[in-house]
Amino acid sequence: MRERCSVGVVCALLVLVAAVLTGCQALSSASGEDAGPTVTPAAASTRPSGYGAVFLGVDECSSFGTTSFTEVPCTSERAAARVVARYDGTMADGPLCPATTDFVLHISAQSSSSDEDGDGSVPQGYACMRNLEPPHPGDPGGGGGPRTIVGDCVYGSGSGQVRETRCDGGGAKKPQYKVVRAVAGRASCPASTALYVHLDGKEPVGCARRV
Repeated sequence: MRERCSVGVVCALLVLVAAVLTGCQALSSASGEDAGPTVTPAAASTRPSGYGAVFLGVDECSSFGTTSFTEVPCTSERAAARVVARYDGTMADGPLCPATTDFVLHISAQSSSSDEDGDGSVPQGYACMRNLEPPHPGDPGGGGGPRTIVGDCVYGSGSGQVRETRCDGGGAKKPQYKVVRAVAGRASCPASTALYVHLDGKEPVGCARRV
């Protein structure tokens, strides 16, 4: 299904997965039990149409809907989120999105030969998005975003995994642990640590205490 837009407006087909806003991370107890493999958050997948030379470049904006995203001027009343970082390739092989990214759009590759508007090709890539207005699930304690960061709260979701939830208790699940520090190894966590949470980045161990 494609959304047809007026001239100058970029359209994209989007399939949303709920995990975009609720990152899932591997956990283990402070006793050192193995929690199994990390589960990375799923993200939106979009195939562009009607795009220009750069689709969803840094500082460009998109509308926000339940089935599709459309590139729009940031001054438009339809603008809902801004691109804070944009990378080619896959998220698994590319740089991390900024820590307070609210959600990620995965952009499918499309060649100029398959471009119905003849505007050029778009490589496979991903755009790190930040809502123009609150709520910001990517903020510390916000209950979502593609990354778990210091200040986030989590609850046990079974099978050795945790999911983010709002620290203020306003989410569907009550918080059980809060990540208070990011360190290079478990030995650097404080004695009050009740849970180790896998984080991305140079300090991959999150030290979490009970709340």
